[in-house]
Amino acid sequence: MQEVLFHISQEIGEDIVSHHPISGGDISSAYLLQTETKKYFLKVNSKPFASAMFHAEQKGLQAIGETQTIAVPHVHLVDSAGGKSFLLMDFVEAKRPDAADFRRFGEQLAQLHQCAQSNFGFLSDNFIGSLPQSNHPHTDWAVFYWYERIFPQLKMACDRQLLNTKEIPTHENALPVFNEIFGNVNPSLLHGDLWAGNYLISTDRTPYLIDPATYCGHAMVDIAMSRLFGGFGPSFYDAYHGIIPKTGNYQQQIELYQLYYLLVHLNLFGKGYYSGVLSILQRYF
Repeated sequence: MQEVLFHISQEIGEDIVSHHPISGGDISSAYLLQTETKKYFLKVNSKPFASAMFHAEQKGLQAIGETQTIAVPHVHLVDSAGGKSFLLMDFVEAKRPDAADFRRFGEQLAQLHQCAQSNFGFLSDNFIGSLPQSNHPHTDWAVFYWYERIFPQLKMACDRQLLNTKEIPTHENALPVFNEIFGNVNPSLLHGDLWAGNYLISTDRTPYLIDPATYCGHAMVDIAMSRLFGGFGPSFYDAYHGIIPKTGNYQQQIELYQLYYLLVHLNLFGKGYYSGVLSILQRYF
């Protein structure tokens, strides 16, 4: 860490007067750094993919920030030192959300999703957790969701013997189901991994998005992930759907979009997520 801290100090032009570990890094180690004038949030990782992961995170935060719809922490530095890759950004002092905070958050997420995009995908590939996430551009949402999201995770699960080939659908089975349930979808800029650990409400009541897996897709993907593990108040959904109304196939879309995240968790954490994956596969395919 001393090499990392020295390098950061040189780059920001300030001495680091204190640093200590904090929560906030599921994949990476997280630290709060303090200079005489400012607090920084630092993520550090020594895995071979860490540099690519942090640069992808920076691109995602930048893309969201450029919409000027919802706040993201400013990234100061993505670099490597002492055999470790790191990402340095502003530290956001957070508070426990209340109903008004959730309402503001829902409104701002809807505004993000209303930013028109030309294609499904993103300017580069990125990560979902520590797994690679392909973002090759497509004009057809069902095709994108199968080839860039569901099929790669199904293949990985089979390769890891977490699913067998008889349990997974073919594209001939999947695409008609996707087309019927998703309908006509316009590309929206997504957070891409919107569970309760990936947003903050600052002490001045500003909603922030953090740790994105950004791409352009169906806005319902973010809503589906937010509902998978909970942590979002009712006023969040009321405000969001006051701007972007619920779809006709709302619950079915949620389940099919949660399938992706359940597959990711199956591949990351193992058989504990098998029954959730299999339930959706059997229900729709």
